Amino acid sequence: MRLGVDLGGTKIEVLALADSGQVLLRRRVPTPRGDYAATLAAIAALVRAAETQLGEQGSVGIGIPGTLVAATGLVKNANSTCLIGRPLQRDLEDRLARPVRVANDANCFALSEAIDGAGAGARAVFGVILGTGVGGGLVLDGRVWEGANGIAGEWGHNPLPGEGGGPSCYCGRQGCIETWLSGPGLAADHARHGGERLDPAGIVAAAAAGDAVASASLARYETRLARALAGVINVFDPEVIVLGGGLSRIERWYQRVPQLWGEYVFSDTIRTRLCPPRHGDSSGVRGAAWLWPAAA
Repeated sequence: MRLGVDLGGTKIEVLALADSGQVLLRRRVPTPRGDYAATLAAIAALVRAAETQLGEQGSVGIGIPGTLVAATGLVKNANSTCLIGRPLQRDLEDRLARPVRVANDANCFALSEAIDGAGAGARAVFGVILGTGVGGGLVLDGRVWEGANGIAGEWGHNPLPGEGGGPSCYCGRQGCIETWLSGPGLAADHARHGGERLDPAGIVAAAAAGDAVASASLARYETRLARALAGVINVFDPEVIVLGGGLSRIERWYQRVPQLWGEYVFSDTIRTRLCPPRHGDSSGVRGAAWLWPAAA
């Protein structure tokens, strides 16, 4: 049995998976905001309660909104700031008295979709998060590739090709992919071009109703997404790219973006598939469980 834990900003979720991928149990509690010790206690309590209910002990994988520094094991780049600089993995191993695996939540999403989701059977999968922020994860032969610095897949903080300057990013740079392709980025771009203050769902609805400004905003977004993903294809050349996050629910991306990215990919033949997620919002916690492969 594998236990996956998704540590989010508002909720902590545990999921138990059988070796077949069958969900045995799922439970969630609110995240203790800004309280590191209480967060550790909540995770440990969820794991123990799941094991008590199912009558067996499992391996434990944790998906977090950040990553671990390879040299120190401390959390960095976390939007849940109480985690930053903390030895989360070691502290959880002490509490649970067993090894624990920790990975970025975007990596967990990518792993879930690579194991038994939209990328099942592919050797190379890139999982994309298009939501409040923009993230990504790389999976090779069923295992997360974290890279030498633990930042593999962080394509959202590269500059968007073909755009001069661009909006300021929280990371201190300007024109990052995230500033264009996140949900807030799409909304801001729409407003800059004369549109109403709408969220992405509102922009899609307005375009469907015949609003020319909204339609133009979605067309610009599609072209930018195509350019950004073409860069991923040129470097990593995955068989499958899976979109996750709130913007992954916009169906037009899956037809339009592959029609556009050919202009920017350095190949006359493009076999890469762009897919919606099979497991949707469950992919993060499922991927955390899959951090322990079958041989473990």
